Amino acid sequence: MNLIPRIGVDLGTANLLVYRRGKGIVLSEPTVVAINTSNGVVLAVGNEAREMLGRTPGNIQAIRPLKDGVIADYSTTLKMLEFIIRKTCGTRLPFSIKPHVLICVPSGVTNVERRAVVQAALEAGAGKAETIEEPMAAAIGAGLPINTPGGNMVVDIGGGTTDIAVISLGGIVLARSIRVGGNKMDEAIIKHIRNAYSLMIGEPTAEDIKIRLGSAFPLQQELTMEVRGRDLIYGLPKTIEISSTEIREALNEPVRAIAERVCHVLEETPPELASDVIERGITLTGGGALLKGLDRLLQSVTDIPVRVADNALDCVAIGTGKALEDLDAIYKSGAVSNI
Repeated sequence: MNLIPRIGVDLGTANLLVYRRGKGIVLSEPTVVAINTSNGVVLAVGNEAREMLGRTPGNIQAIRPLKDGVIADYSTTLKMLEFIIRKTCGTRLPFSIKPHVLICVPSGVTNVERRAVVQAALEAGAGKAETIEEPMAAAIGAGLPINTPGGNMVVDIGGGTTDIAVISLGGIVLARSIRVGGNKMDEAIIKHIRNAYSLMIGEPTAEDIKIRLGSAFPLQQELTMEVRGRDLIYGLPKTIEISSTEIREALNEPVRAIAERVCHVLEETPPELASDVIERGITLTGGGALLKGLDRLLQSVTDIPVRVADNALDCVAIGTGKALEDLDAIYKSGAVSNI
């Protein structure tokens, strides 16, 4: 019996999911770390740290250590990975038994960025660290028949990046990444509220608006909600009411950028694989896929059936876990790298 724990990590810009072989997803929290800046001690990771965003005193900083799907703050990412390994593998493992870690990275990362992820995992306590490209993990997690001789198109919309790939015979034939995702949508909402109402809101509020009102296609019944923030003119707290119609207009730029990149990938796809994609459709994964009406918008733009995967938010983590269960097959496909 192999005692070495195997864990798959979806190290996303916005959310952190961890899959442990034999147990499934054991951790699903925001990618936020709260640190005491005076001594460098990690105070909280995940949900508890996210609640501190914009609410901390001077000596405590709540930060997102990843930007656009890659490491922006190495030391904080290292501490976060140490927390992950401790929480998912426990602290009672013999020193000689270190976990095998498989980490997802966007398809557009450079070798330097990929190497930084591997190095951080090794320094955090992993015995072996490898990477797998997010669209491949997403396709596996969505249950697409990637090992058959036919084109499967997956669009993984994360917090920092959107990865688009065409997969056939267990390998990525064509992949493109664009640094537009859920975070850019949040920024667009913050900008709209500031410009239209002279009201300043924070990231958590913007994300809540996106989830409750955000859409890419007209809704059958438009929605409204109250939003609280700080008036930029008078500096006092203020409450306004906004509608899903104006939020859809605010999200137009990032949504259009994703749709245009999907069209560009389809233009580059070899004809035989393109015909397969037309027949099988496009699969959306990632948290951004849950934006209301995004599947309908992409279908109207491409004239190809588009579906949102079951458990879209967890697809990458689930796919990483399935890859851990059958590493030999994944090694043959060349999808895993251990630079």
